[in-house]
Amino acid sequence: MDRPERVVRELVGAHGRTYAEEAGIALKDTPQPLYRLLVLSHLLSARIRGSIALATARALHEAGLRDPRRMAEAAWRERVDALGRGGYRRYDERTATQLGDAAERLNERWGGDLRRLRREADGKVSELRSLLQEFPGMGPAGAGIFLREAQGVWPEAAPFLDAKALQGAERLHLPRDPERLTALAGNTDPAVLAAALVRAAVDKKVAQDTLTRAG
Repeated sequence: MDRPERVVRELVGAHGRTYAEEAGIALKDTPQPLYRLLVLSHLLSARIRGSIALATARALHEAGLRDPRRMAEAAWRERVDALGRGGYRRYDERTATQLGDAAERLNERWGGDLRRLRREADGKVSELRSLLQEFPGMGPAGAGIFLREAQGVWPEAAPFLDAKALQGAERLHLPRDPERLTALAGNTDPAVLAAALVRAAVDKKVAQDTLTRAG
């Protein structure tokens, strides 16, 4: 095993946990988990600590705002309060509005089911990215986060490594080519690999620990 393979093995072994998993989302290709991932991707795309975004995703779920119908029907203040309980106070009012508007759009255009959006994209990743950005508050970063996490259940998106994941690869002195990185990871779920690379990008200690372990 050469050093890049060791680096990937150590990275995934110690830090291979998707953000969806950390948020308590048992991701599968069904409406509610996909919607919860959409909300999480929206939250993670803001300039706020990942731990706060994860806590806020859990707080929204605990408040019952776990599907687009309930999110759209909730009072604006209810959404603001749930965001605040998660610690998402810097963007709470704007995000409360965006989440309500995004839920309404999902309900109206795709019947509350992101699988219909997927079918509309017809296997084209560029179209998936474009359609995801039609949701208020979901820019390129949010769409990238969604596809990075969803590629395990939407395999047409794989291998999907966004700019943040590739930044982690660079910090670990690994190739920046998605195909080469997934080859180094062997049978590892590409979503797990992507999440681990992101953790190396956002936390220097993760990268340093991984490189030390790899020798």
